Amino acid sequence: MNPSHAAAGYSVKDVARMLDLSVEQVRSYARAGFLDPTRGPRGEYRFSFQDLVLLRTAKGLETSRVPPRRVRRVLRRLREQLPGDEPLSQLQIVVEGGRVVVRNSGLSWNPESGQGRLDFTREPGRTVAPHTRLVEEEVLEAEEQLDPEDWYDLGTDLEPGAPAEARDAYRRTLELDPGHVDARINLGRLLHAEGRLEAAESHYKMALTERSDDATALFNLAVCLEDQHRYDEAIALYERSIRSRPESPDPHYNLARLYERLGNAPAAFRHLRIYRRLSGK
Repeated sequence: MNPSHAAAGYSVKDVARMLDLSVEQVRSYARAGFLDPTRGPRGEYRFSFQDLVLLRTAKGLETSRVPPRRVRRVLRRLREQLPGDEPLSQLQIVVEGGRVVVRNSGLSWNPESGQGRLDFTREPGRTVAPHTRLVEEEVLEAEEQLDPEDWYDLGTDLEPGAPAEARDAYRRTLELDPGHVDARINLGRLLHAEGRLEAAESHYKMALTERSDDATALFNLAVCLEDQHRYDEAIALYERSIRSRPESPDPHYNLARLYERLGNAPAAFRHLRIYRRLSGK
């Protein structure tokens, strides 16, 4: 591309070709609010070199299996958190253990949740940039602005690679909205996976006080009680789960297995037959 063309900005097609993105991906990122494209004579997007750097960062995060929606949220919140004269392209943005971590001038923080935001250290022989305090204040303010759904979405994004941080995000959801059933169920499931059965049971039951026929909460609570060898209670909850969601094969499979363990072969066979019909196996 010649200098005069570059000076006028890169077109959507230019950017897509250079970064191996689709045209729609480039436009989607432009609409997300963290880039600063100008408009050409026909109203088309024109991107600067700094925009290209940011788009390369976005692509790198997606390559690290960060969902696109989360990438856009990270970069948009970073733009909100930093002073107006601080370009995002100057930051180091990496993925560590499923968390997005930003480093800049001795600062290290998670722009989504504030995790690690207090790790503001001076490196020997280096002076932290004057805007350090501003960045910390902006991160804290951004965290306060998250609503329950923001925290819930963050939790679902974090679960695959950072379950501990996802658990904290669900807890923040519930601090703001104690009746958030899905966050309650997901938090219970994470605690259940850690072997914290009593805590998981408590969250599943609280979810059911808000939504008594929730099939997922009923099923998860049944599994939790079965893991505690409370078989009669588990059977009753599996049956409730089936009544709530008749097309689900999983409760039938668990009941077949549980009845077999308890020596009730006819009941085990009946539920196994239903499981096979519903699951196509």
